[in-house]
Amino acid sequence: MTEFAGSPDQIIDQLVDTDPAETAEWQASFDAALNAAGPVRARYLMLQLLKRAHEKKIGLPDLRTTDYINTISPENEPDFPGDEDIERRIRAAVRWNAAILVHRAQRPGIGVGGHISTYASSAALYEVGFNHFFRGQDHPGGGDQIFFQGHASPGMYSRAFLEGRFTEDQLDGFRQELSHTAGGLSSYPHPRLMPDFWQFPTVSMGIGPINAIYQARFNRYLHNRGIKDTSDQRVWAFLGDGEVDEVDTLGAIGLATREKLDNLTFVVNCNLQRLDG
Repeated sequence: MTEFAGSPDQIIDQLVDTDPAETAEWQASFDAALNAAGPVRARYLMLQLLKRAHEKKIGLPDLRTTDYINTISPENEPDFPGDEDIERRIRAAVRWNAAILVHRAQRPGIGVGGHISTYASSAALYEVGFNHFFRGQDHPGGGDQIFFQGHASPGMYSRAFLEGRFTEDQLDGFRQELSHTAGGLSSYPHPRLMPDFWQFPTVSMGIGPINAIYQARFNRYLHNRGIKDTSDQRVWAFLGDGEVDEVDTLGAIGLATREKLDNLTFVVNCNLQRLDG
């Protein structure tokens, strides 16, 4: 009995399709059952086939350990509202430019470097937010307040470049606020150095989650006192897995629970790199 390891896609890549026509027939039959009888029937048929394969001693992968997946079941997931192909291409361009921005910041004579993996591993999170969730300050409800993960700043600059907000020369000034002739871009979100671009500082590590919690609490205070209607505003905090382990983060998260801050969303990038890699 042959043993296989990896996700279903990886396992399929290890095998050879000796009869593509027959494979297509099986797939068509499954699609027909799904369309005619629904997902419950389709699931039942798949489980019966897996049971039959086990009885016939056909080696199958152990699926008890799976990739990280959404906790929402597939049948309850809404259809993606955008154009996945276009968004994937835009995301690839932003991710590439972010990596090159950091690479060029390490060129001879400069050598200031930067973080690559933080944005590379969270690009999809940010792009879905930008395209489908975040609301600007001109929104009737007041707009959202977003605390971007500090080490992901190259991705924000890269996206702004595609939007025409920065020039290539400005990107070459990453981490060179004083020395670059075109004016440098700050290493991390810094509203004092770049007031027209950044809204909240999020570095050093731990500042982002704490400030996001208290911003959400302050919004609730303004609303409860009748000072400002913040009922349609949401606070987003993009955080790293290591950042969430910070003592100050763990100490402050209890406030969000006690105050029932359902206007706050933590998006944690679990790339398992801690600071960077």
